[in-house]
Amino acid sequence: MSYVTDFGTLFFPKYCSSCNRNLMHYEKAVCMHCLAHLPRLQMHDECDNAVDKLFWGRIELEAATAFLSMPRNGISHRLIHRLKYHGDQEVGERLGALFALELLESKRMKGVDVILPVPLHPKKLHVRGYNQCDCIARGMAEILGVEVSLNNLTRTHFTASQTRRGRISRWSNVKDVFWVREPEKLAGKRILLIDDVITTGATIEACAVPLRKIQGVQLSVAALAVPA
Repeated sequence: MSYVTDFGTLFFPKYCSSCNRNLMHYEKAVCMHCLAHLPRLQMHDECDNAVDKLFWGRIELEAATAFLSMPRNGISHRLIHRLKYHGDQEVGERLGALFALELLESKRMKGVDVILPVPLHPKKLHVRGYNQCDCIARGMAEILGVEVSLNNLTRTHFTASQTRRGRISRWSNVKDVFWVREPEKLAGKRILLIDDVITTGATIEACAVPLRKIQGVQLSVAALAVPA
């Protein structure tokens, strides 16, 4: 089988989403060299980590964490840029799976019932063709063995990009734009809310508002990266 794979990669080579090196047949989306240099935060069991602190006094969470630090132009920045703006869904699944492998060892993140990716508005979804958070969630779900709920949490209003906005402006931009279609399907569940990058936390906070109204919900948050 490896001979067939090697023959295929000879004529149809795949490249690392970070450094553009040729991938070996046993590598997926990211080469071993780049994987070894990912800026992993490894703070999942720290109750007062940087992501936890971001939401103190804002929303009630069971736990919050992030997988990677994202210095500008670093490996994680390049990978997430490829995921969001260049259609590289495979790298989202790969990073999601690696993230989930760490969460399997975390005491605080155990017992998740359902993974809920932050949704895009249908208009933006149509333009982009996919939701980058769905890609991350698929990779995580395969490792964690839990379902991904893709259509229950919805974005009801189209909003401008958050990239250049400050904290207050970001909150005003997303306040009251999320809605849960069938809250009864999430009642009593431990939900893991997934985002690609958490900056001010405004989007996560806005998602949490309708989710926290559901009876018995326990809400945790996991982001692929946070800015360095």
